[in-house]
Amino acid sequence: MAGERTDPPRQLPLDLGHGTGYSRDELVVSGTNAQAAALVDRWPDWPSPVVVLAGPPGSGKTHLAQIWQAHAHAVAIAPDRIGEHIGGLGASPALIDDIDKVPIDEQGLFHLINTVRGAGSTLLLTARRFPSAWRVALPDLISRLKAAATIEIHEPDDLLLAGVITKLFADRQVEVEPHVVQYLVRRIERSLATAMRVVERLDRAALERKTPITRALAAETVGAMDEGQGEFDI
Repeated sequence: MAGERTDPPRQLPLDLGHGTGYSRDELVVSGTNAQAAALVDRWPDWPSPVVVLAGPPGSGKTHLAQIWQAHAHAVAIAPDRIGEHIGGLGASPALIDDIDKVPIDEQGLFHLINTVRGAGSTLLLTARRFPSAWRVALPDLISRLKAAATIEIHEPDDLLLAGVITKLFADRQVEVEPHVVQYLVRRIERSLATAMRVVERLDRAALERKTPITRALAAETVGAMDEGQGEFDI
């Protein structure tokens, strides 16, 4: 129709499968996770055979846990399948990520801790809450958890969030001006998971539009995320 505006077709970028780096060199350390990072670096010189990293979702527990798993050659155990691994664990260290994401297998965890202690090995647990909030009823397990070393990880501070956002863009070989990073730090939820989502969406939007990542694009993208939009009408 004459006079009708015709938008150019969008250029849809290929999904190149940008992976999040979980190596020690890629870990951004600040006051919120420094104690936990130091503990990971100290292994196997730990204050207890069982260590719990406790913190809110998006605080970086999984990153730290995967760094330790690679360093210690630990066996990853699903929290709902603990019993399947105890017999073949031997002297290998073990990791359970997000153990309080499902109801605690009290008997399984108790026997796993005993196995680790008996073998002179180590067990790393990550959780959203401290063990005292897991509502454990088994007295022997309560005793074992009280003897564990618990390290709290807080929500990311400005330094950590800015460092992570910068690293995530660098992983994608994207250069972003520092003022755009600082804008994102001020505007997004204080969560490493949210940082990953906003970087992915900004990169996709910039590729589709064939434009740099500017503050205006960041504002539009964050606004769309605030409104709960799964995809953007670009």
